[in-house]
Amino acid sequence: MKVIVSIDSLRYPLTGIGRYTFELVRQLQTHELVDTVRLFAGHGFVDAIPEPGEKAASVSASSLRRWLLKSRVAVKTFQTLSPILKRRALRGCDGYIFHGPNYYLPPFGGGGIATIHDLSMYTWAQFHPPERVRYMQKEIPLALKRAQLLLTDSEYTRKEVAGFFGWPEDRIRAVPLASSEEFHPRAPAEIRAVLDRFGLQADGYCLFAGTIEPRKNIGALLDAYSLLPESLRRRWPLVLAGYRGWQSEALHARIEKAEREGWARYLGYVTSEELPVLFSGARLFVFPSLYEGFGLPVLEAMASGVPVVCSNSSSLPEVSGDAAGTCSPDDVDELSRLISVGLADEVWRETARARGLLQAAGFSWKRCADETVAAYREVSCLASR
Repeated sequence: MKVIVSIDSLRYPLTGIGRYTFELVRQLQTHELVDTVRLFAGHGFVDAIPEPGEKAASVSASSLRRWLLKSRVAVKTFQTLSPILKRRALRGCDGYIFHGPNYYLPPFGGGGIATIHDLSMYTWAQFHPPERVRYMQKEIPLALKRAQLLLTDSEYTRKEVAGFFGWPEDRIRAVPLASSEEFHPRAPAEIRAVLDRFGLQADGYCLFAGTIEPRKNIGALLDAYSLLPESLRRRWPLVLAGYRGWQSEALHARIEKAEREGWARYLGYVTSEELPVLFSGARLFVFPSLYEGFGLPVLEAMASGVPVVCSNSSSLPEVSGDAAGTCSPDDVDELSRLISVGLADEVWRETARARGLLQAAGFSWKRCADETVAAYREVSCLASR
């Protein structure tokens, strides 16, 4: 089997889709059923996955695309010229399967498969910059026309895509992601140096990790945390780690107020080396997101041996199983109660930790690659008809 994988989303520091692309390519390159893996970035092939800090074609192409999104005329020009350039670069590759792991598929004479991670640009469009919504709402339907098969990260998204676009469910495969091997339980001595840099202590904080943006429901998290007894909030302050997202000004103002009151800390962006340590040192991980295509941070927390409280929305029940405390994302009182239990109830904590480790063990990048390769085989059959 010969495969071409687009790596335009693979830019550092790795975010969710970038991590998925990186891990998938790494697995495919040694997979027993895959003879050849070629990497496509921008409008041509590249020899290898870029290293951190390396200005690869995928990085420059992504930067160009972000700049172009600000101009409707530029977007129209790009959407006209880009398929022509890609089609030219892909000539002679009809025997390959092209995989677009980040929603998009170029015109291609062989089999095509696209991964649709979520439909937030349709169903929660208010949580994205308008120019991104316009771009994705034009490109995704093109990918659906070109694909023989679709992948999603969860069964929830599989059914959502089928219903929204009228795509047959038997041509969509739910292939779950996994946490990276860096996320695992650690002894306090192993993490002391990193936590000291942040002024934190092992088992001394409640963690949220993700982009600071409205879709993550951070306003409800702050409301819920403010309802806790002051003694609990000061003993285990809320620590938030992640980029400043779109429309996050009001959220940051609230976080800054909580910092002044002594029960919250905002760390900003945390490196990929520091983040697993930050996870393993947390007493509790809280993720009350309104909508997720998968919810990788929940899995990373469970793999780190940390009890989890999360919302029961979208795909999160598939990831958390019976291991987490869950509630509706708009039930602030119940969220506050679950956080209190997660911080102070040792019996619940031990059960959640054990169940979380067991739940996380059921996900792996090898499984993700195996199920993806099985989808490639289906695409090969469909394309040959």
